[in-house]
Amino acid sequence: MHCGGAMNRLKLHRLHELDEIGFFKPKSWGFWRAVIVCFCAGCIVGHWLEIPYCLFMDRCFGIVSDGYAVWTDPWYHPYWVYGFGAVVMTLVLEPFKESVVRRRKTVWGALLETFAYSTLLAMVMELVIGWLVNQPDATGVYPYWDNSQMPLNIFGQAWLVNDLVIGLVAVFYIWIIYPLVCGMFDAVGAHWGSRAANVLFAVIVAVFALLCTASYLQLAL
Repeated sequence: MHCGGAMNRLKLHRLHELDEIGFFKPKSWGFWRAVIVCFCAGCIVGHWLEIPYCLFMDRCFGIVSDGYAVWTDPWYHPYWVYGFGAVVMTLVLEPFKESVVRRRKTVWGALLETFAYSTLLAMVMELVIGWLVNQPDATGVYPYWDNSQMPLNIFGQAWLVNDLVIGLVAVFYIWIIYPLVCGMFDAVGAHWGSRAANVLFAVIVAVFALLCTASYLQLAL
């Protein structure tokens, strides 16, 4: 009985493992189709998520400018940094997650290790982007954000609090959202064929392009 129970637990662990691996297939069209859709969704959903986050941060720390664009941009305006963030997270975190799942004994252990790695990656990305586009002027004023006075800031550009939140979002994305997107296309392809999956992809990209066009036309007027 004891041996049988151990075997059942091993099978259950293997079943969960199989549910979490096999999504990183960079040589397949299905992989890049899912990545492109996640990029489009990330640009829009990232904008939505920034609104409550900025409200919270402004209420708690008073660090968000009244003139910050998030307060006035139309809801369908793309925030490209989040779309590119989704792509980077997929290309870097997904293979890392799959390797962690294979060697970790528990799902919680794999989740925690993925969270630590994603937080570190978020910090590096925030630093690099800051050094490239957020350099202070001659008076020391940062053009986009200023973390230099915040506790736990990193070189005045990154902020550990931001990175921890981004790490949590990245874990949710890699473990839940990206597999769901892959599963959606797999399900459509299984029921109606690969052509239907590609039509769905084309519709999503077309809607995203229309939202971007409408947004920039509105801002230009």
